[in-house]
Amino acid sequence: MAKREGNMRINHVVIVGGGTAGWMSAAGLASMLGATGLKVTLIESETIGIVGVGEATLPHLKLFNDTIGVDEKAFMKATSATFKLGIEFVNWGRKGDSYIHPFGEFGLPNEGVAFHQYWRKFAGEQTIGPLDHYSLPVVACRKAKFQPPSDDPRSVLSTYRYAYQFDALQYAPFMRAHAESRGVTRIEGKVVDVALDAESGEVRAVTIENGREIAGDLFIDCTGFFGLLIERTLATGYEDWSEFLPADRAVAVPCESTGPLVPFTTATAHEAGWQWRIPLQHRTGNGHVYSSQFLSDERAAETLMATLEGEPLADPRVLRFVTGKRRKLWNRNVVAIGLAGGFLEPLESTSIYLIQEGITKLLELFPESGDCAVERAEYNYWMDLQFERIRDFLVLHYNATERDDSEFWNHMRTMRVPDSLAERLALFRAHGHVSAYEHGLFLVPSWIAVLIGQRVMPQAYDSRVERLSDSQVRGHLAGLKAHMARGADAMEDHAQFIARHVRHGVPV
Repeated sequence: MAKREGNMRINHVVIVGGGTAGWMSAAGLASMLGATGLKVTLIESETIGIVGVGEATLPHLKLFNDTIGVDEKAFMKATSATFKLGIEFVNWGRKGDSYIHPFGEFGLPNEGVAFHQYWRKFAGEQTIGPLDHYSLPVVACRKAKFQPPSDDPRSVLSTYRYAYQFDALQYAPFMRAHAESRGVTRIEGKVVDVALDAESGEVRAVTIENGREIAGDLFIDCTGFFGLLIERTLATGYEDWSEFLPADRAVAVPCESTGPLVPFTTATAHEAGWQWRIPLQHRTGNGHVYSSQFLSDERAAETLMATLEGEPLADPRVLRFVTGKRRKLWNRNVVAIGLAGGFLEPLESTSIYLIQEGITKLLELFPESGDCAVERAEYNYWMDLQFERIRDFLVLHYNATERDDSEFWNHMRTMRVPDSLAERLALFRAHGHVSAYEHGLFLVPSWIAVLIGQRVMPQAYDSRVERLSDSQVRGHLAGLKAHMARGADAMEDHAQFIARHVRHGVPV
Protein backbone atom coordinates (compact mmCIF):
# COMPACT_ATOMS: atom_id res chain seq x y z
CA MET A 1 0.00 0.00 0.00
CA ALA A 2 1.32 3.45 -0.84
CA LYS A 3 2.05 5.83 1.98
CA ARG A 4 -1.14 7.56 3.13
CA GLU A 5 -0.81 11.32 2.96
CA GLY A 6 -1.88 13.28 6.02
CA ASN A 7 -4.68 15.09 4.21
CA MET A 8 -6.24 11.97 2.71
CA ARG A 9 -9.70 11.00 3.94
CA ILE A 10 -9.97 8.14 6.43
CA ASN A 11 -11.90 5.53 4.47
CA HIS A 12 -11.10 2.28 6.26
CA VAL A 13 -11.17 1.45 9.97
CA VAL A 14 -9.66 -1.87 11.01
CA ILE A 15 -10.67 -3.28 14.40
CA VAL A 16 -8.29 -5.89 15.79
CA GLY A 17 -10.07 -8.11 18.29
CA GLY A 18 -13.71 -9.03 18.85
CA GLY A 19 -15.57 -9.58 22.11
CA THR A 20 -17.68 -6.86 23.68
CA ALA A 21 -15.28 -4.01 22.88
CA GLY A 22 -14.65 -5.04 19.29
CA TRP A 23 -18.22 -5.66 18.25
CA MET A 24 -19.59 -2.60 20.07
CA SER A 25 -16.98 -0.53 18.22
CA ALA A 26 -17.89 -2.10 14.91
CA ALA A 27 -21.62 -1.63 15.47
CA GLY A 28 -21.18 1.98 16.56
CA LEU A 29 -18.99 2.98 13.63
CA ALA A 30 -21.06 1.19 11.02
CA SER A 31 -24.37 2.46 12.37
CA MET A 32 -23.31 6.08 12.66
CA LEU A 33 -20.76 6.47 9.84
CA GLY A 34 -21.55 3.69 7.41
CA ALA A 35 -23.67 5.99 5.29
CA THR A 36 -20.61 8.19 4.68
CA GLY A 37 -18.88 5.34 2.85
CA LEU A 38 -16.62 4.38 5.75
CA LYS A 39 -15.45 0.78 5.49
CA VAL A 40 -15.23 -1.14 8.78
CA THR A 41 -13.35 -4.44 9.06
CA LEU A 42 -13.00 -6.54 12.22
CA ILE A 43 -10.33 -9.20 12.62
CA GLU A 44 -10.73 -11.84 15.33
CA SER A 45 -9.68 -15.39 15.99
CA GLU A 46 -12.00 -18.05 17.35
CA THR A 47 -8.99 -19.60 19.10
CA ILE A 48 -8.60 -16.56 21.35
CA GLY A 49 -11.11 -16.47 24.20
CA ILE A 50 -12.81 -13.37 25.55
CA VAL A 51 -12.90 -12.13 29.13
CA GLY A 52 -16.69 -12.40 29.34
CA VAL A 53 -17.92 -13.38 32.80
CA GLY A 54 -21.45 -11.94 32.77
CA GLU A 55 -21.86 -8.22 32.69
CA ALA A 56 -23.62 -5.63 34.78
CA THR A 57 -24.00 -2.23 33.19
CA LEU A 58 -25.00 1.40 33.78
CA PRO A 59 -28.02 3.24 32.28
CA HIS A 60 -25.85 4.81 29.58
CA LEU A 61 -25.91 1.52 27.63
CA LYS A 62 -29.60 1.98 26.84
CA LEU A 63 -28.81 5.30 25.13
CA PHE A 64 -26.01 3.66 23.13
CA ASN A 65 -28.27 0.81 22.05
CA ASP A 66 -31.08 3.19 21.11
CA THR A 67 -28.68 5.39 19.15
CA ILE A 68 -27.37 2.57 16.97
CA GLY A 69 -30.79 1.02 16.44
CA VAL A 70 -30.71 -1.99 18.79
CA ASP A 71 -34.16 -3.31 19.67
CA GLU A 72 -34.36 -3.68 23.44
CA LYS A 73 -36.55 -6.77 23.51
CA ALA A 74 -34.41 -8.58 20.94
CA PHE A 75 -31.24 -7.65 22.83
CA MET A 76 -32.57 -8.80 26.20
CA LYS A 77 -33.93 -12.08 24.87
CA ALA A 78 -30.70 -12.86 23.04
CA THR A 79 -28.50 -12.16 26.08
CA SER A 80 -30.69 -13.58 28.88
CA ALA A 81 -30.79 -10.07 30.29
CA THR A 82 -32.53 -8.68 33.34
CA PHE A 83 -33.20 -5.09 34.33
CA LYS A 84 -31.06 -3.23 36.84
CA LEU A 85 -32.08 -0.29 39.03
CA GLY A 86 -28.95 -0.09 41.18
CA ILE A 87 -26.11 -1.83 42.98
CA GLU A 88 -26.36 -3.23 46.50
CA PHE A 89 -23.28 -2.94 48.72
CA VAL A 90 -23.06 -5.35 51.66
CA ASN A 91 -20.49 -5.17 54.50
CA TRP A 92 -18.69 -2.07 53.19
CA GLY A 93 -19.09 0.52 55.94
CA ARG A 94 -19.30 -2.13 58.62
CA LYS A 95 -19.98 -5.84 58.60
CA GLY A 96 -23.75 -6.27 58.47
CA ASP A 97 -24.39 -3.00 56.65
CA SER A 98 -26.31 -2.89 53.39
CA TYR A 99 -27.21 0.00 51.11
CA ILE A 100 -28.10 0.47 47.45
CA HIS A 101 -26.53 2.90 45.01
CA PRO A 102 -29.59 3.68 42.84
CA PHE A 103 -29.84 4.96 39.29
CA GLY A 104 -31.95 7.86 40.44
CA GLU A 105 -32.51 10.68 42.90
CA PHE A 106 -33.01 10.74 46.65
CA GLY A 107 -36.18 12.63 47.48
CA LEU A 108 -36.79 15.99 45.86
CA PRO A 109 -34.96 19.30 46.39
CA ASN A 110 -36.84 22.01 48.27
CA GLU A 111 -36.26 25.71 47.60
CA GLY A 112 -32.91 24.96 45.97
CA VAL A 113 -31.58 22.85 48.84
CA ALA A 114 -30.67 19.22 48.21
CA PHE A 115 -32.99 16.68 49.81
CA HIS A 116 -30.30 14.90 51.82
CA GLN A 117 -29.66 18.12 53.73
CA TYR A 118 -33.19 18.01 55.18
CA TRP A 119 -32.84 14.31 55.91
CA ARG A 120 -29.49 14.92 57.65
CA LYS A 121 -31.08 17.24 60.20
CA PHE A 122 -33.19 14.41 61.58
CA ALA A 123 -31.02 11.43 60.64
CA GLY A 124 -31.05 8.79 63.34
CA GLU A 125 -34.66 9.29 64.36
CA GLN A 126 -36.58 6.04 64.03
CA THR A 127 -39.55 7.62 62.26
CA ILE A 128 -37.28 9.23 59.65
CA GLY A 129 -35.52 6.01 58.68
CA PRO A 130 -32.52 5.52 56.37
CA LEU A 131 -31.93 7.58 53.25
CA ASP A 132 -32.81 4.48 51.17
CA HIS A 133 -36.48 4.97 52.00
CA TYR A 134 -36.54 8.18 49.96
CA SER A 135 -35.35 6.71 46.65
CA LEU A 136 -37.92 5.00 44.44
CA PRO A 137 -35.41 2.70 42.68
CA VAL A 138 -34.01 1.58 46.05
CA VAL A 139 -37.46 0.78 47.41
CA ALA A 140 -38.28 -1.03 44.17
CA CYS A 141 -35.06 -3.06 44.42
CA ARG A 142 -35.91 -4.16 47.96
CA LYS A 143 -39.34 -5.28 46.77
CA ALA A 144 -37.98 -6.89 43.56
CA LYS A 145 -40.20 -4.63 41.47
CA PHE A 146 -39.65 -3.04 38.06
CA GLN A 147 -41.39 -0.66 35.70
CA PRO A 148 -39.92 1.44 32.89
CA PRO A 149 -39.60 5.10 33.90
CA SER A 150 -42.35 7.53 33.04
CA ASP A 151 -41.86 10.33 30.53
CA ASP A 152 -44.00 12.61 32.70
CA PRO A 153 -41.66 14.81 34.79
CA ARG A 154 -44.47 15.30 37.33
CA SER A 155 -44.50 11.60 38.15
CA VAL A 156 -42.30 9.98 40.78
CA LEU A 157 -41.79 7.27 38.16
CA SER A 158 -39.66 9.74 36.19
CA THR A 159 -37.01 10.03 38.93
CA TYR A 160 -34.88 7.04 37.91
CA ARG A 161 -33.25 5.25 35.00
CA TYR A 162 -32.38 1.61 34.43
CA ALA A 163 -29.57 -0.53 33.10
CA TYR A 164 -29.14 -4.19 32.17
CA GLN A 165 -27.53 -7.34 33.50
CA PHE A 166 -26.68 -9.77 30.70
CA ASP A 167 -24.52 -12.68 29.62
CA ALA A 168 -21.35 -11.28 27.99
CA LEU A 169 -20.76 -14.52 26.10
CA GLN A 170 -24.11 -14.02 24.37
CA TYR A 171 -23.70 -10.26 23.96
CA ALA A 172 -20.74 -10.30 21.56
CA PRO A 173 -22.50 -12.58 19.02
CA PHE A 174 -25.60 -10.38 19.22
CA MET A 175 -23.58 -7.25 18.54
CA ARG A 176 -21.72 -9.06 15.76
CA ALA A 177 -25.00 -9.79 13.97
CA HIS A 178 -26.05 -6.16 14.41
CA ALA A 179 -22.73 -4.87 13.06
CA GLU A 180 -22.62 -7.26 10.09
CA SER A 181 -26.17 -6.29 9.14
CA ARG A 182 -24.82 -2.76 8.78
CA GLY A 183 -21.96 -3.71 6.50
CA VAL A 184 -19.09 -4.65 8.81
CA THR A 185 -16.72 -7.24 7.32
CA ARG A 186 -15.38 -9.91 9.66
CA ILE A 187 -12.08 -11.66 8.94
CA GLU A 188 -11.19 -14.81 10.85
CA GLY A 189 -7.55 -15.04 11.84
CA LYS A 190 -4.90 -14.30 14.40
CA VAL A 191 -2.72 -11.25 13.78
CA VAL A 192 0.93 -12.34 13.61
CA ASP A 193 2.62 -9.20 12.30
CA VAL A 194 2.11 -5.43 12.36
CA ALA A 195 3.65 -3.18 9.71
CA LEU A 196 4.51 0.42 10.56
CA ASP A 197 4.99 3.31 8.16
CA ALA A 198 8.71 4.13 8.09
CA GLU A 199 8.19 7.90 8.22
CA SER A 200 5.16 8.48 10.46
CA GLY A 201 5.46 5.43 12.71
CA GLU A 202 1.74 4.79 12.22
CA VAL A 203 0.31 1.32 11.75
CA ARG A 204 0.08 0.64 8.02
CA ALA A 205 -1.28 -2.90 7.99
CA VAL A 206 -1.61 -6.12 9.96
CA THR A 207 -0.94 -9.65 8.72
CA ILE A 208 -2.86 -12.74 9.84
CA GLU A 209 -1.70 -16.35 10.05
CA ASN A 210 -2.51 -17.28 6.48
CA GLY A 211 -0.30 -14.47 5.19
CA ARG A 212 -3.11 -12.12 4.25
CA GLU A 213 -2.33 -8.44 4.85
CA ILE A 214 -5.13 -6.07 5.87
CA ALA A 215 -4.30 -2.39 5.45
CA GLY A 216 -6.22 0.46 7.02
CA ASP A 217 -6.28 4.16 7.76
CA LEU A 218 -7.33 4.04 11.42
CA PHE A 219 -6.92 1.02 13.71
CA ILE A 220 -8.87 0.19 16.86
CA ASP A 221 -7.12 -2.09 19.35
CA CYS A 222 -9.60 -4.39 21.09
CA THR A 223 -7.10 -7.11 21.95
CA GLY A 224 -7.73 -6.95 25.68
CA PHE A 225 -5.01 -6.74 28.31
CA PHE A 226 -2.45 -7.82 25.69
CA GLY A 227 -2.72 -4.49 23.85
CA LEU A 228 -1.25 -5.80 20.59
CA LEU A 229 -1.23 -2.48 18.74
CA ILE A 230 -1.34 0.18 21.45
CA GLU A 231 1.37 -1.39 23.64
CA ARG A 232 3.18 -4.29 21.97
CA THR A 233 3.61 -2.31 18.76
CA LEU A 234 3.56 1.37 19.77
CA ALA A 235 4.92 1.01 23.33
CA THR A 236 2.49 3.64 24.64
CA GLY A 237 3.09 2.99 28.34
CA TYR A 238 0.73 2.29 31.22
CA GLU A 239 -0.29 4.30 34.29
CA ASP A 240 -0.40 1.84 37.18
CA TRP A 241 -3.02 2.79 39.81
CA SER A 242 -2.42 -0.17 42.11
CA GLU A 243 -1.37 2.28 44.82
CA PHE A 244 -5.00 3.34 45.13
CA LEU A 245 -6.78 0.18 43.93
CA PRO A 246 -4.62 -2.82 44.87
CA ALA A 247 -7.12 -5.51 43.85
CA ASP A 248 -5.40 -7.30 40.98
CA ARG A 249 -7.25 -10.58 40.51
CA ALA A 250 -10.73 -12.02 40.17
CA VAL A 251 -12.02 -15.56 40.26
CA ALA A 252 -15.34 -16.06 38.46
CA VAL A 253 -17.91 -18.83 38.16
CA PRO A 254 -21.59 -19.03 37.10
CA CYS A 255 -24.10 -20.97 39.16
CA GLU A 256 -27.72 -22.03 39.14
CA SER A 257 -30.21 -19.40 40.28
CA THR A 258 -32.19 -20.19 43.40
CA GLY A 259 -33.22 -16.81 44.75
CA PRO A 260 -35.71 -14.23 43.47
CA LEU A 261 -34.90 -12.45 40.22
CA VAL A 262 -33.97 -9.08 41.67
CA PRO A 263 -33.32 -5.90 39.60
CA PHE A 264 -29.91 -5.14 41.05
CA THR A 265 -26.33 -6.35 41.23
CA THR A 266 -24.81 -7.13 44.64
CA ALA A 267 -21.25 -6.39 45.76
CA THR A 268 -20.42 -8.05 49.09
CA ALA A 269 -17.20 -7.04 50.82
CA HIS A 270 -14.95 -9.87 52.03
CA GLU A 271 -11.64 -10.19 53.86
CA ALA A 272 -9.47 -8.76 51.06
CA GLY A 273 -11.88 -7.63 48.37
CA TRP A 274 -15.48 -8.22 47.38
CA GLN A 275 -17.81 -10.61 45.60
CA TRP A 276 -20.25 -9.83 42.80
CA ARG A 277 -23.62 -11.42 42.19
CA ILE A 278 -25.34 -10.73 38.85
CA PRO A 279 -28.81 -12.29 38.42
CA LEU A 280 -29.55 -13.30 34.82
CA GLN A 281 -32.59 -15.06 33.39
CA HIS A 282 -30.86 -18.43 33.06
CA ARG A 283 -28.20 -18.36 35.77
CA THR A 284 -26.36 -16.17 38.29
CA GLY A 285 -22.95 -14.70 37.59
CA ASN A 286 -20.49 -14.66 40.50
CA GLY A 287 -16.97 -13.44 41.03
CA HIS A 288 -14.54 -12.57 43.79
CA VAL A 289 -12.29 -9.54 43.21
CA TYR A 290 -9.30 -9.45 45.55
CA SER A 291 -5.75 -8.30 46.16
CA SER A 292 -3.09 -10.99 45.85
CA GLN A 293 -0.99 -9.00 48.35
CA PHE A 294 -3.49 -9.91 51.06
CA LEU A 295 -5.16 -13.13 49.87
CA SER A 296 -4.07 -16.29 48.05
CA ASP A 297 -5.77 -17.53 44.90
CA GLU A 298 -6.77 -20.71 46.74
CA ARG A 299 -8.42 -18.83 49.61
CA ALA A 300 -10.20 -16.49 47.20
CA ALA A 301 -11.64 -19.42 45.24
CA GLU A 302 -12.69 -21.19 48.43
CA THR A 303 -14.51 -18.09 49.64
CA LEU A 304 -16.36 -17.75 46.35
CA MET A 305 -17.36 -21.38 46.06
CA ALA A 306 -18.53 -21.51 49.67
CA THR A 307 -20.91 -18.60 49.16
CA LEU A 308 -22.61 -19.62 45.89
CA GLU A 309 -26.39 -19.70 46.06
CA GLY A 310 -26.68 -22.72 43.73
CA GLU A 311 -24.72 -25.47 42.05
CA PRO A 312 -21.74 -24.19 40.00
CA LEU A 313 -22.17 -24.47 36.22
CA ALA A 314 -18.46 -24.34 35.33
CA ASP A 315 -15.04 -24.48 36.90
CA PRO A 316 -13.87 -21.22 38.48
CA ARG A 317 -11.33 -19.26 36.45
CA VAL A 318 -8.86 -16.63 37.60
CA LEU A 319 -8.34 -13.31 35.82
CA ARG A 320 -5.27 -11.19 36.47
CA PHE A 321 -5.15 -7.46 35.89
CA VAL A 322 -3.40 -4.23 36.84
CA THR A 323 -5.71 -1.33 37.57
CA GLY A 324 -4.86 1.72 35.48
CA LYS A 325 -4.86 3.01 31.91
CA ARG A 326 -2.64 3.56 28.88
CA ARG A 327 -0.76 6.84 28.90
CA LYS A 328 -2.54 7.60 25.65
CA LEU A 329 -5.70 5.85 24.56
CA TRP A 330 -5.24 7.28 21.07
CA ASN A 331 -1.63 7.01 19.92
CA ARG A 332 -0.73 7.84 16.32
CA ASN A 333 -3.45 6.10 14.28
CA VAL A 334 -4.40 3.53 16.94
CA VAL A 335 -7.30 3.93 19.37
CA ALA A 336 -7.42 1.50 22.30
CA ILE A 337 -10.93 0.59 23.43
CA GLY A 338 -11.90 -1.77 26.23
CA LEU A 339 -9.27 -3.66 28.22
CA ALA A 340 -6.59 -2.67 25.70
CA GLY A 341 -7.01 0.91 26.93
CA GLY A 342 -7.17 0.24 30.64
CA PHE A 343 -9.05 -1.49 33.41
CA LEU A 344 -10.88 -0.25 36.47
CA GLU A 345 -12.22 -3.10 38.55
CA PRO A 346 -15.95 -3.88 38.07
CA LEU A 347 -17.14 -2.52 41.44
CA GLU A 348 -19.48 0.04 39.84
CA SER A 349 -20.05 -1.72 36.50
CA THR A 350 -18.00 0.81 34.55
CA SER A 351 -16.21 -1.46 32.04
CA ILE A 352 -18.84 -1.30 29.31
CA TYR A 353 -19.43 2.38 30.02
CA LEU A 354 -15.76 3.10 29.24
CA ILE A 355 -16.04 1.09 26.02
CA GLN A 356 -19.17 3.00 25.07
CA GLU A 357 -17.65 6.36 26.00
CA GLY A 358 -14.53 5.58 23.96
CA ILE A 359 -16.66 4.78 20.92
CA THR A 360 -18.96 7.77 21.38
CA LYS A 361 -16.09 10.23 21.76
CA LEU A 362 -14.35 8.75 18.71
CA LEU A 363 -17.52 9.22 16.67
CA GLU A 364 -17.83 12.80 17.90
CA LEU A 365 -14.22 13.58 16.99
CA PHE A 366 -13.91 11.27 13.99
CA PRO A 367 -11.27 12.90 11.77
CA GLU A 368 -11.82 13.71 8.14
CA SER A 369 -8.18 12.96 7.37
CA GLY A 370 -5.05 11.40 8.78
CA ASP A 371 -3.94 14.80 10.10
CA CYS A 372 -5.81 14.46 13.40
CA ALA A 373 -3.49 15.83 16.09
CA VAL A 374 -6.19 18.12 17.50
CA GLU A 375 -8.82 15.40 17.68
CA ARG A 376 -6.34 12.97 19.19
CA ALA A 377 -5.35 15.41 21.95
CA GLU A 378 -8.98 16.15 22.84
CA TYR A 379 -9.84 12.44 22.88
CA ASN A 380 -6.99 11.62 25.24
CA TYR A 381 -7.87 14.54 27.53
CA TRP A 382 -11.50 13.46 27.71
CA MET A 383 -10.81 9.78 28.32
CA ASP A 384 -8.17 10.59 30.95
CA LEU A 385 -10.82 12.62 32.76
CA GLN A 386 -13.31 9.75 32.62
CA PHE A 387 -10.82 7.22 33.96
CA GLU A 388 -9.55 9.47 36.76
CA ARG A 389 -12.99 10.41 38.04
CA ILE A 390 -14.18 6.82 38.02
CA ARG A 391 -10.96 5.86 39.84
CA ASP A 392 -11.72 8.35 42.60
CA PHE A 393 -15.27 7.05 42.99
CA LEU A 394 -14.05 3.46 43.29
CA VAL A 395 -11.39 4.41 45.83
CA LEU A 396 -14.12 6.09 47.88
CA HIS A 397 -15.80 2.73 48.50
CA TYR A 398 -12.65 1.23 49.96
CA ASN A 399 -11.48 4.25 51.94
CA ALA A 400 -14.81 5.32 53.45
CA THR A 401 -15.09 2.38 55.83
CA GLU A 402 -14.96 1.65 59.53
CA ARG A 403 -13.79 -1.91 58.99
CA ASP A 404 -10.62 -2.88 60.83
CA ASP A 405 -11.04 -6.67 60.85
CA SER A 406 -8.31 -7.50 58.33
CA GLU A 407 -4.95 -6.26 57.11
CA PHE A 408 -6.54 -5.33 53.79
CA TRP A 409 -9.25 -3.12 55.28
CA ASN A 410 -6.82 -1.46 57.66
CA HIS A 411 -4.66 -0.60 54.67
CA MET A 412 -7.53 0.74 52.58
CA ARG A 413 -9.02 2.79 55.41
CA THR A 414 -5.75 4.53 56.26
CA MET A 415 -4.07 4.85 52.87
CA ARG A 416 -3.37 8.10 51.04
CA VAL A 417 -6.10 8.85 48.52
CA PRO A 418 -5.83 11.02 45.39
CA ASP A 419 -5.89 14.74 46.23
CA SER A 420 -9.00 15.18 44.09
CA LEU A 421 -10.87 12.67 46.28
CA ALA A 422 -9.50 14.03 49.55
CA GLU A 423 -10.88 17.47 48.73
CA ARG A 424 -14.36 16.10 47.99
CA LEU A 425 -14.37 14.08 51.20
CA ALA A 426 -13.38 17.10 53.29
CA LEU A 427 -16.14 19.23 51.78
CA PHE A 428 -18.80 16.60 52.40
CA ARG A 429 -17.72 15.90 55.97
CA ALA A 430 -18.00 19.59 56.79
CA HIS A 431 -21.43 20.49 55.44
CA GLY A 432 -22.74 17.64 53.36
CA HIS A 433 -21.97 19.33 50.05
CA VAL A 434 -20.79 17.40 46.98
CA SER A 435 -19.15 19.56 44.35
CA ALA A 436 -20.78 18.72 41.02
CA TYR A 437 -18.64 17.73 38.07
CA GLU A 438 -19.19 19.55 34.82
CA HIS A 439 -18.10 16.31 33.13
CA GLY A 440 -17.89 12.88 34.68
CA LEU A 441 -19.85 9.67 35.03
CA PHE A 442 -21.04 9.70 38.64
CA LEU A 443 -23.24 12.61 39.60
CA VAL A 444 -24.12 13.99 43.04
CA PRO A 445 -26.75 11.34 43.97
CA SER A 446 -24.20 8.58 43.39
CA TRP A 447 -21.72 10.21 45.76
CA ILE A 448 -24.46 10.75 48.34
CA ALA A 449 -25.47 7.09 48.13
CA VAL A 450 -21.97 5.78 48.85
CA LEU A 451 -20.93 8.40 51.39
CA ILE A 452 -24.01 8.10 53.57
CA GLY A 453 -24.38 4.40 52.85
CA GLN A 454 -20.89 3.88 54.28
CA ARG A 455 -21.51 6.05 57.35
CA VAL A 456 -19.69 9.21 56.28
CA MET A 457 -22.04 11.67 57.94
CA PRO A 458 -21.58 15.44 57.58
CA GLN A 459 -20.81 17.31 60.77
CA ALA A 460 -23.45 19.90 59.87
CA TYR A 461 -26.13 20.53 57.28
CA ASP A 462 -27.01 23.38 54.95
CA SER A 463 -28.11 26.39 57.02
CA ARG A 464 -30.96 27.10 54.62
CA VAL A 465 -32.77 24.05 56.02
CA GLU A 466 -33.61 26.24 59.02
CA ARG A 467 -35.88 28.39 56.88
CA LEU A 468 -38.50 25.67 57.38
CA SER A 469 -39.89 24.65 60.75
CA ASP A 470 -39.16 21.22 62.16
CA SER A 471 -42.77 20.19 61.63
CA GLN A 472 -42.63 21.28 57.97
CA VAL A 473 -39.48 19.26 57.33
CA ARG A 474 -40.82 16.19 59.12
CA GLY A 475 -44.05 16.43 57.17
CA HIS A 476 -42.10 16.75 53.91
CA LEU A 477 -40.03 13.67 54.75
CA ALA A 478 -43.02 11.58 55.80
CA GLY A 479 -44.92 12.46 52.65
CA LEU A 480 -42.00 11.59 50.39
CA LYS A 481 -41.33 8.28 52.11
CA ALA A 482 -44.96 7.23 51.73
CA HIS A 483 -44.98 8.39 48.13
CA MET A 484 -41.93 6.26 47.29
CA ALA A 485 -43.44 3.20 48.96
CA ARG A 486 -46.70 3.58 47.02
CA GLY A 487 -44.82 4.09 43.77
CA ALA A 488 -42.84 0.89 44.26
CA ASP A 489 -45.91 -1.10 45.33
CA ALA A 490 -47.64 -0.13 42.10
CA MET A 491 -44.81 -1.59 39.99
CA GLU A 492 -44.85 -5.10 38.56
CA ASP A 493 -42.81 -7.95 39.98
CA HIS A 494 -39.47 -7.91 38.16
CA ALA A 495 -39.51 -11.61 37.30
CA GLN A 496 -43.07 -11.36 35.97
CA PHE A 497 -42.16 -8.33 33.87
CA ILE A 498 -39.23 -10.26 32.38
CA ALA A 499 -41.43 -13.28 31.67
CA ARG A 500 -44.06 -11.18 29.92
CA HIS A 501 -41.78 -8.98 27.86
CA VAL A 502 -38.22 -10.22 27.37
CA ARG A 503 -37.86 -13.86 28.41
CA HIS A 504 -34.87 -15.61 26.81
CA GLY A 505 -35.74 -18.04 24.03
CA VAL A 506 -39.16 -16.55 23.28
CA PRO A 507 -39.42 -15.29 19.67
CA VAL A 508 -39.46 -11.51 19.29
